[in-house]
Amino acid sequence: MKNMKKYIVNFMLFLIAYITYSIIHEGSHAIFASIFNEYSSFKILPYGFEVTYKTLVENRSGVKWAVISGMPNLITPFIGYTLYLNRKFFLNFKGRIQYLLLYVAILFMIGDPFNLSIGPFIWGGDIFGVTTGLGINQFIIQSIFLVILLTNRELIVQKLLPEFSIRTKHLLLRKWI
Repeated sequence: MKNMKKYIVNFMLFLIAYITYSIIHEGSHAIFASIFNEYSSFKILPYGFEVTYKTLVENRSGVKWAVISGMPNLITPFIGYTLYLNRKFFLNFKGRIQYLLLYVAILFMIGDPFNLSIGPFIWGGDIFGVTTGLGINQFIIQSIFLVILLTNRELIVQKLLPEFSIRTKHLLLRKWI
């Protein structure tokens, strides 16, 4: 029963971190869309949150779409790097707060790099606004963000997790380099 409670607490901490990440990511979309008078609505869907825009996808063009779609994908990793660089500060906290900060740092470091590298193969997403706005091939953006994703994964595995004395043999959480 004690293991079940620990599992539920960890899941709830992860859920809080995910909601924090989603609010900042989607909130950034809403802010930049409002700046360009493109904000329409904010939806809560079974798989997450979504901002909708006034202009239909097929009618979108111009750099403003790179800003609206792309800035959240730069803001959240920046926050993740800020948390990563201050990871020793997390050690001042104990228990649940410490792990919440760890989950937030991990999600902010890998969420949007995943969204722009692997995500387009699964759900599409922000990549189309970024590439429409910049007028470049999506595989260029995907390649750049795949390198960022893999680099961030190594930072998490080699630096962040050991700071918290977390060890695992899981394939995705082992050193690759």
